[in-house]
Amino acid sequence: MRSRRPDRGTGILLIPEFSHHSTQPAQDLHPGMSNQPSNGTRHIILGEERVFYDGYWIKSYKPPSDTLETKRRLIHALTRRLFNHVEHGINIPGSRLEEARAAYLSEDDAERKRVNGAMLAGALFNRAADIFTCLVDLQSAGVAIGPDNSLMRDCGQCLLDALELGKMVRHRGGDEGIDELWGEPFKAFSMTIEDFYDSRYLKIALTMRDIDRIAVVLKETFARSRLITEIDATIDDLADAAKRKCEILRTDPAIFDVWPAFVVAVERLGRITPLLPPDASAEATREAMEGVALLRDGTELIGYIVRARVPMPKSTHEFIERCRRFRLAFFGHPPSATGAETTSQPSTSCQGDLAEV
Repeated sequence: MRSRRPDRGTGILLIPEFSHHSTQPAQDLHPGMSNQPSNGTRHIILGEERVFYDGYWIKSYKPPSDTLETKRRLIHALTRRLFNHVEHGINIPGSRLEEARAAYLSEDDAERKRVNGAMLAGALFNRAADIFTCLVDLQSAGVAIGPDNSLMRDCGQCLLDALELGKMVRHRGGDEGIDELWGEPFKAFSMTIEDFYDSRYLKIALTMRDIDRIAVVLKETFARSRLITEIDATIDDLADAAKRKCEILRTDPAIFDVWPAFVVAVERLGRITPLLPPDASAEATREAMEGVALLRDGTELIGYIVRARVPMPKSTHEFIERCRRFRLAFFGHPPSATGAETTSQPSTSCQGDLAEV
């Protein structure tokens, strides 16, 4: 994918319109541009190399060397990251794969079978990681490992089976599953490290788009409220900090600035209270209570998206619909599409990175 990089000999490109974060959509940063750059375009912006994908300039990192050891560490990191974001109880050791498979196949109750399927998916992922560790050890001992090696095939099959079963697994918040996370270890196994890193940037762009959609709908929802007011700047701060967090690795020194900024933005939005008079009507009280709940849940959803660093389209769509119903109930807005609701749905792709676990 390096063919998409601009010629380094052109020197640093200075673009005054860029904000210091450069995670705003390109059309906001470059209002005079009639045509956006193509995906994969890279430029030096304010001293950092950034890559353009689906409307966003995202901080880019040099991928590590493409070796089995690198892939082993990457698959282990992605597997740990996966288990950090899904429901509890499914991190089954690879050594218990056959037990997990037997329990899944013998279960007749649909609800219990879903959970057994999630446990089997976890065991398959861990078995794949175990196999890859053995492959790296063999290679270190001087054994040549080719793509047609039987252990390589077994590892790939475990990851494919886990990917299929991953559809049964729910996010730790109890809502939708995150299919994107289940696909990452297999992509890391089957793609070059360089291509895998490049694929990550598209997913980050789509993640940023979901964050922007939630921010837009929150501002639109309370635009006519007399109880919850002057929150646009606070929402914008949260969205900016969230997008910045999405694009950096934990190994980046900027994490000591970026993570505190995100935490503070979350806390500030959480401290917003309605301007509810002592003699408020029942209707006003209900608006205040439901409005605070919307702000809390929207902030929580952004937090889920930021930590997983993948879009959550089902949860985002349901939250936007919930905001629409709130507006209809309290402000009489017609059921027309908002700026957030008309944002095109992003396509899917694989992703992951080595250090974010």
